[in-house]
Amino acid sequence: MLALTPADYDAVGLSIKVALTAMAVSLPFGIAFAYLLAFRDFKGKVLFEVAVNLPLTLPPVVIGYLLLRLLGKHGWLGPLLEAAGIRIIFTWKAAVIASAVVGFPLLVRSIRIGMESIDRQLIQASRTLGAPWYDTLATVILPLSLHGIMAGSSLMFARSLGEFGATIIVAGNIPGVTQTIPLAIYEYAGSPTSEEMAMSLCVVSVAISLVALFLHEALGKKLARRN
Repeated sequence: MLALTPADYDAVGLSIKVALTAMAVSLPFGIAFAYLLAFRDFKGKVLFEVAVNLPLTLPPVVIGYLLLRLLGKHGWLGPLLEAAGIRIIFTWKAAVIASAVVGFPLLVRSIRIGMESIDRQLIQASRTLGAPWYDTLATVILPLSLHGIMAGSSLMFARSLGEFGATIIVAGNIPGVTQTIPLAIYEYAGSPTSEEMAMSLCVVSVAISLVALFLHEALGKKLARRN
């Protein structure tokens, strides 16, 4: 029997909300960045690719600190956000941004691999028939790279679900407001009397991840049968 408190249910719901939102917000940018890396040659492309992949090599706490310096009240964009009446730090939106930044390279890499696996002759045929780049993207590239898009989305969802280091810095650990599953487990881990509750949240986290993986596999097999 799972030992979950109302705050734990809030943490579970918030984790799913943050992961889905980060994935949805990042997906259009992930597709655009993957398209540029897969099909375009431009000056500074190597630097662009390094910048996209940089969050993979940085410790999450470094990313969190940089986001804090960027979005905080006294940060680089803080005065502009405050003038516009926008508050991000220590809200669930900050958790979304942290998760999106940390998981973005995984999303781009998977979509790029899917795009690069497309037969270039199909793309060339579309262009030969006079289709503009955006028409080729919508009717040829995106449909043929659905596996990569699904894989990237699944990876980003899973990464967002487990994000801890950057989130705790920019969003804090406020029960019912910004506390996600990893943050709740961290809080329980500091108390020797809360082992059962920490384990219950671990089980829930594993269950959510398994559901996401099964959905990914099922959709992948369905797409494979269509092809």
